[in-house]
Amino acid sequence: MDTGLLVLRLVAGLLIAGHGVQKVSFRLGGNGLAGGTEEFRHDGFRGGRLTALAAGSSQIGAGLFLAAGLLTPMAAMAAMGVMTVAGTVKWHNGLWVQHDGYEYPMVLVAISAVLALTGPGHWSLDHLLGLTPWPLWVSLAVIVLGPASGLLTRVLLHRPPVSEGTTRYAQAVD
Repeated sequence: MDTGLLVLRLVAGLLIAGHGVQKVSFRLGGNGLAGGTEEFRHDGFRGGRLTALAAGSSQIGAGLFLAAGLLTPMAAMAAMGVMTVAGTVKWHNGLWVQHDGYEYPMVLVAISAVLALTGPGHWSLDHLLGLTPWPLWVSLAVIVLGPASGLLTRVLLHRPPVSEGTTRYAQAVD
């Protein structure tokens, strides 16, 4: 079981971190912070550069902490939050990823929830530091608060569609 959890943490955590690297740099096929900013603006989010930087940093941090098995419940909560936001962006495309749907973010949310429930396993920094096992109430809170924080972020930062003339003004203000 510990080997399986290690593989799951490494794959999911490094993919989430890589996704964040793409948002803020030219590495891993990213378009730099300017490209990440434009992506968020295109998806209708306020905040521009700060939003892209916060999302990218959250993904990098959550992914690396998950991969290392460090503060696993908090890392899982952060990963669920940012991937819930990604899922809301893709929701209108349907489930399947070949149509740019929310399948991939949903899988990462589910993996993060599993890691919050199972813990990171023996081959983790949490275990090495004596932080495991986490109480069940922590895991359950994480599973609720992670997606809830993503939905709240969507509500607070998403702007309603505006006409072309006001789009330029809104972008200048962001």
